[in-house]
Order: sequence, then C-alpha cells, then structure tokens
Amino acid sequence: MYASRRLAIPFFWQCLALALMLGIAALASVAFGAVSLSVTDLLAWLSGQGDAHVRVIIEQLRLPRVICAASVGAMLSLAGACAQGLFRNPLADPSLIGVSAGASLGASLAIVGVGVGGSRLLAAGFWEQFGVVSAGAFSGALLAAFLVYRFATSGGMTSVVTMLLAGVALSYLAGSVSTFLEYMADDQELRQLSLWKMGGLDMITPAESALALIALVAMSVGCWQFRGALDAFLLGESEARYLGVNVAQVKRSVIAWVAFSVALSVALCGVIAFVGLLVPHVARLIAGPLHRFLLPLSALLGALLLVLADLAARLVLAPTELPIGLLTALFGASLFLWLLYSQLLAARGQHA
Repeated sequence: MYASRRLAIPFFWQCLALALMLGIAALASVAFGAVSLSVTDLLAWLSGQGDAHVRVIIEQLRLPRVICAASVGAMLSLAGACAQGLFRNPLADPSLIGVSAGASLGASLAIVGVGVGGSRLLAAGFWEQFGVVSAGAFSGALLAAFLVYRFATSGGMTSVVTMLLAGVALSYLAGSVSTFLEYMADDQELRQLSLWKMGGLDMITPAESALALIALVAMSVGCWQFRGALDAFLLGESEARYLGVNVAQVKRSVIAWVAFSVALSVALCGVIAFVGLLVPHVARLIAGPLHRFLLPLSALLGALLLVLADLAARLVLAPTELPIGLLTALFGASLFLWLLYSQLLAARGQHA
C-alpha cells in the first residue's frame, strides 16, 4: 500500500536542498511579475533604502503572496500526510471529509446570499482584512468537518470508513446546494464564485499572510506530536491500541488539525486542488512512510510547489494572472498519473 523505497540521500541533506530551493523560488517570486525588480532593487529594499514604489510592490503585494503561498502549501501538504496516515490510504485527501465542499458552500452563501455589494458593506474592522466570503468559507468548512465527525462517532468510537462515506455524501450534498446557488446568482456573483473556486492569491493582504504563517506554526507543532501515533496507525487501529496509542484522541485531534488547516487555506486562497494528495505521495517516495521524515518533507515540498505555482500563474500570461488552482490541478494530475504509471511499470518488472 505504501512505497517502501526511499532515496539514499541523508534526510538532513534532503531538507536542506528543499529549503534552498524554496528560498530561491521565494526570491524569484518577489523579483518577477508584471513589474520586474532587479537585484539592485532587492538589495536596496533589504538595506531599507529602496524606492517607495519598490517597497509598496514588495511589502504590500509580493512578499505577502510568497508567505501565504508557502504557508498554505505546507499546511495542505501536512493535512494530506496526516489524513493518509490516519485513513491508512495513500489516496486519501483532506477534502474527503467534506471540508472543501463545506467551504465552497459557505463561500457561495456569502456571495449569493449576502451579495457582492452586501459583502463589501459588511466588511468593517477585522473583516476588512479577512472578508465576509473568507469567513463564510471557513465556517462552512469547519461545520462540514464537525458534522462528518459526529455522524461517524457512536459510543465513543469513530469509524474511519463511515467518516469517509459521510464525507463523500456531504460533499455531494454541499455541491448540489452550491450549484443551485450558482444557478440563482447574477452575472457578477457568478463570476466571483467561479474565480474563487479556481483559487488565487491575488487579493492576499499582509494581515492574511501573517495569519497563514501563524496557523502553519501551530499546525506543525500540533501534527508533530502525533508522528509516532500515525506510524502506529499504519499497522491498523487494533495494533495501534495495543502499542498504547489513545486511538480516539488521536483521531479527534488529527481530524481537528486537518479540518482547521484546510478550512483556513480554502478561506484565504479558494480551492487549490491536488496539493494535499500529491505532495505527501511524492514525499513518501523520497523519505519513506515514517512520519518523523514524512511530515517535514511534505511541508517543504508543499511550500515549494505552491510558491512556484504562484510564480507561474503570474508569468505565463503576464500581465494577465491565471488562477493558481488551475495550475496545481493541471500539474498535479499529470504528475500523479506519471507516478502511478511508473509504479505500474516497476511492479510489472518485478513480476517478469
């Protein structure tokens, strides 16, 4: 079920190489865009002597996007790694428990129910930074995860199979209601719904990027403490319980962290496909199934992937910006099919 091979490169050097690539990608993302910045501009900004126009571009536009892209990519990847470990399935995705569908429904209700103009009128104080649509998406995602968890819990026991089935059913239900709201929406609301569901970082503020970074730190600490329990889960729930793992508490805590991270990510950036599914799969091929290696590597890979995707979204059709969700879905699906095909060829070679 899980790939057992891993690269013969020490784990420290794997993380160091990814961290260096992430730093280079972040610098490139700050430097390139509709207005390209030179090395001199970047050095002047770092020294505090940059032009006011350059400072606005870096501090208000590009740096928040880089921070948010890296944080969201890492959170989605950590959520995917935890979900795959908890469900003992490398094809598990955080959206399987209905979080993404709940977020889409919450955003649809905010856009169509309140209206685009009404959303702007309600945006005051804190909501100026976070937004009514983001708040609706966040609330919808958490509510969906709570309903799925309660539906799958009975007598103090939570059934993973029931949770997955309930998540799929709730996703279809939320999707049907979202489709009905799209049918009822006017042209302006329908366009905003479509753009939101394709994902994007074009409206990220410094406050939102700081929120994403704080959430990533909390998510990393929260998931790291369950690394051993998730390893035990790979053997099965009975075996994990025999090894002294509090199965019910681990399930509850991991699901809470997964729901929180995906809810916040979708609320900030819209729906970003395939990151939570693909990145842990690639990290497992590199570092193996043990979560003390898998979690840090997934976070670095996810951050790198989304920073590069955001850079590509701004450069491919510049000055027009592509929705980042389109690029992650296109790249992720293609790479995932290639990985499956290569594994199939390897399996055939072993049996030949």
